[in-house]
Amino acid sequence: MVLKLFKAFWFASVMAVMINLLFVYAGLPEQVVVQEETGARILADRELFFYLVTFILIIINALVYLFSKLYSEQEHFRAWFHGLIITMNIFFILALNVVQVYNSAEKFDFSRIGFVIYASLVLMICWAATWPLYSIYRRLFAKEAVL
Repeated sequence: MVLKLFKAFWFASVMAVMINLLFVYAGLPEQVVVQEETGARILADRELFFYLVTFILIIINALVYLFSKLYSEQEHFRAWFHGLIITMNIFFILALNVVQVYNSAEKFDFSRIGFVIYASLVLMICWAATWPLYSIYRRLFAKEAVL
């Protein structure tokens, strides 16, 4: 039951990240600033940025299918992995929005949004840490079958 819920949320997150990518792509200039340091800018064409992000999203979300085939009997692990991919999709949604705002002509105080990106990274790290903790808990407190 939990796996089915995570599958539904995962599918919704895939749709949300792809729709967000299309909106971001529509609002980007021809040359996208990917990184900017003192005196140096890394630029990418809008199409290159779009296809590169699309490729990364496809690879990451396709891992769900690969892990479903490799770990078909371990429903708990598959549910956890779906959740991990959901947190990655949340991170990509936020990161794409930051790239869009940074490349827009609007004046924006980026110090106010930095914590959101870091919070999504912390969410991803916390979710990634739950599986080892859950595995340790199951081994320590596993009930033996009574015959």
